[in-house]
Amino acid sequence: MLFAGLLSRIIKTGTITVIGPGGARRTAGSGAPRVTVRVHDRATDLQLALHPQLALGEAYMDGRLSIEEGRLYDLVEIGMVNYQRLEGRPLQRVIHAVGCAVRGLQQYNPVHRARQNVAHHYDLSGALYDTFLDPQRQYSCGYFPQPDMGLDAAQEAKIRHIAAKLLLQPGQRVLDIGCGWGGLAIALARMADVEVIGVTLSEEQHKSAVARAAASGLSDKVRFELMDYRLITEKFDRIVSVGMFEHVGVSHYGEFFAKVRGTLAEDGIALLHSIGRAEGPGFTNPWIRRYIFPGGYSPALSEVLPEIEQQRLWVTDIEILRLHYAETIRHWRDRFMTGWDAMAALYDERFCRMWEFYLVSSELAFRRFGHMVFQVQMALDQEAVPLTRDYITDYDRDMPTALRAVRRRAAR
Repeated sequence: MLFAGLLSRIIKTGTITVIGPGGARRTAGSGAPRVTVRVHDRATDLQLALHPQLALGEAYMDGRLSIEEGRLYDLVEIGMVNYQRLEGRPLQRVIHAVGCAVRGLQQYNPVHRARQNVAHHYDLSGALYDTFLDPQRQYSCGYFPQPDMGLDAAQEAKIRHIAAKLLLQPGQRVLDIGCGWGGLAIALARMADVEVIGVTLSEEQHKSAVARAAASGLSDKVRFELMDYRLITEKFDRIVSVGMFEHVGVSHYGEFFAKVRGTLAEDGIALLHSIGRAEGPGFTNPWIRRYIFPGGYSPALSEVLPEIEQQRLWVTDIEILRLHYAETIRHWRDRFMTGWDAMAALYDERFCRMWEFYLVSSELAFRRFGHMVFQVQMALDQEAVPLTRDYITDYDRDMPTALRAVRRRAAR
């Protein structure tokens, strides 16, 4: 049992028992959590031993590895807690070096390829996303100022938090880069009486966003375009991008921030909300890249800030949201598991196992593996925002009062 042999050398915290193709059992590690898995054939055993970062997810979704005792969550958590010992093995060092060497090619996202990558994930059935997202279909990190908040309330709090940092004033023009299904754009237009233009590369998201704007009676305030952000030529008072930057790719960061600078008004404010990694530059997990987000990458701030500096943009605020996304995905996972039968009927059991593995590994990446979310506020003029962050807290706590204060400032 090659996979069990690998585990015996790297697992120290937690316990994994492997039942091999011939029925033999071997246990690695000690203590909780405890998981027993069955590897169903020798080819899978070899793949798991050579490249577990890719093979574990593939074997689970294909049914070639099954969990006899315990949960998938526990299995992935044990792997992440002990991952540093895996990284130190000679073959894994080679895999890591190759991953770093080719990551630029993997993240190469010209317009045509970016559209294909977006379609792979976001043009799935709307019924899938309705199964686990909130009513506004916010497919990004919620904001939990109170730990016992539900998902819907946390997503509403996230929108308020973003609106606070944008310092919206009635009549302003706002660009939403990567607008998703339009929930944020519609909410900002309703909250602050602004005009919003949202852009997306997903045909399904675009159709849904247009329909939502019409249903909300805000079609005169909110417009959605099926286009790449790099083709935008207009000027905007505010620019916001939530959950899209992970699809840009390191080699295109210069393009992204040049577009922000070129389309932002002189007294404007931009806000970037993105997943990041706390431990410095790396590369995307191969299973996630192949099955979930082709072309995707979550950057370190050390890769982002130099590109902002190159464009002579002021960084006027940075906030790190550490465990907010872990809590968000926990809610998503619970909802998805409740809707498993409906999704299996829509797709199949393999798809459901794939999606379960994606949600479990993503949640644990934020709990155990150095992932976080950053919000970077930018401006051309250092006086575009107040001297202290009090305005953010005030807006979050009392949105109507904050809006009146913003309008009084605008009147002056």
